[in-house]
Amino acid sequence: MLKRLATVAACLSVLVLSACGNEADGSETASDSSETSGETSEETSEEPAASGETTTCEYPSDGQEPARDVEAPETEATAEGTVPATITTNFGDIGLTLDAASAPCTVNSFVSLAEQGFYDDTPCPRIGDMDGFGILQCGDPSGTGAGGAGYSFADELSGDETYPAGTLAMANAGPDTNGSQFFLVFRDSQFPPSYNVFGTIDEAGLEVLTEIAAVGNDNSNPAGGGAPNEDVTIEEVTIG
Repeated sequence: MLKRLATVAACLSVLVLSACGNEADGSETASDSSETSGETSEETSEEPAASGETTTCEYPSDGQEPARDVEAPETEATAEGTVPATITTNFGDIGLTLDAASAPCTVNSFVSLAEQGFYDDTPCPRIGDMDGFGILQCGDPSGTGAGGAGYSFADELSGDETYPAGTLAMANAGPDTNGSQFFLVFRDSQFPPSYNVFGTIDEAGLEVLTEIAAVGNDNSNPAGGGAPNEDVTIEEVTIG
C-alpha cells in the first residue's frame, strides 16, 4: 500500500501491503493484492558483537503458508551496532548497512531469511515511480506481492521515521504485520511513519536502483507504478 502520491492516506495504502494480507509493498497497491543514502564503510558497517546488548523478539505465525520453506528467526536479537549486507541483482550489487540498534527485530529477521536463502533467485515485483515517491519492492519469492515467510513481527517505530533516498524499510499490511517484504527507496518519498526503517543503501546501490527504475513499469498498480518492464531479480543476499 504505497499509494502516497496524492495524499498520505493514498501512500499508506501503497506501501502497506503488496500482499494484501501478508506483507506489504509499502502501498496498498503493491499489495493490491493485498535515508538518506549511507555509504557502507568499515567504520559504520561493523558486525555487532555476539556478546553485546540483546532484546527479545516474537515471530508468531501469520496464518499463511510461507512462499518458501523457512524457519522463523531466533527470538534473541542483537540490539546494537550495524550489519553490512549486499543484495546482488541482475542489474548489479546494492550495498546495505542494517541498523540493529534502531530495529533489532527487523534486522534479526532479515539476516535470518537471507542466511537461509529465502531471498535468493526471487523477483522484485514492483517499481513505484511517481511524483512523491520512488521505491523498488522485493521480498516475496512468489512474485505476486502476496507472499511472505509465514510469520509476522511487531513494528519498531519511533513516529519520526522519514523515507529519503537511500532508505531501506519494511512493507506491511497494517500495524505489526511485518514479514519478508521490504522496499528500497531511490527517491525522497513522502510516507507516513508507518514502515520500519532498518537500514540504508550505499551510493553505488542507489545508482543500480536508478538504472532499474529507468526500465519503467506497466503502471498496473492503482497506488502507483507496477511490474517492471524488464525482470528485476535478486540473485543472492549476503550478510557481512
